This record gives sequence, structure tokens and C-alpha cells, in this order.
Amino acid sequence: QVQLVESGGGLVQAGGSLRLSCAASGSIFSINAMGWYRQAPGKERELVAAIMSGGSTNYADSVKGRFTISRDNAKNTVYLQMNSLKPEDTAVYYCNVRATTSQRVTLRGYWGQGTQVTVSS
Repeated sequence: QVQLVESGGGLVQAGGSLRLSCAASGSIFSINAMGWYRQAPGKERELVAAIMSGGSTNYADSVKGRFTISRDNAKNTVYLQMNSLKPEDTAVYYCNVRATTSQRVTLRGYWGQGTQVTVSS
């Protein structure tokens, strides 16, 4: 199994910055992709940013130019630098890792517990 530990959420004023981190551990064989999703009350969970094994990245249109996703492969850790935060960014942010393990040959997604990000106006 893969365990994900997220940190970095909190309360920030509009225009401020936060950096989220997610460290993966467990019987990981390989990681295909790492990403961040978010979910606001009453809304669907949406992809915020993702980084693939080859290093390519994808961002939601709403965060392009403000958020940056990065990774540290040696630490199996993914980061989300969030700048120029807006109240609309308020949500629970979830880390997701697509990986194979010593017990599973096929890829599957693993979720973190979520970290609350609240942006006040």
C-alpha cells in the first residue's frame, strides 16, 4: 500500500501564498504521476495540477500562472506552490499518486487525507 502525508494548508489572505507538500511512502515500485486535486463544499473534485513521470505538467486553467507543481523524486514528494491566492481557491486539497507497488502490478491511484486551504478576502 501507499501512504500519503500532506501538509502546508491553512488560512491566508487574498494575494498571499502557501506551499503544499505530499510525501509518499510504502511499498512503492514506481510512480507514474503525482498531482493535486481540490474539492469545495457541494462541488465536484477537480484536478488542479499534475506532474507526470517524464516531467511534463498540466494545470487547470483557473490556476495557470499562479500555481506551480514540482517534485522531488528522491523523496517521493510532490509540492504545490500557490501564489496570488484568491477566495475561489478555498477548498480541501488532496494529493494523488498513481503508482505500482510490490503487491500490485497495475497502476492505481492513492489519495491523501486532504488539507484545508482557506483564502479570506
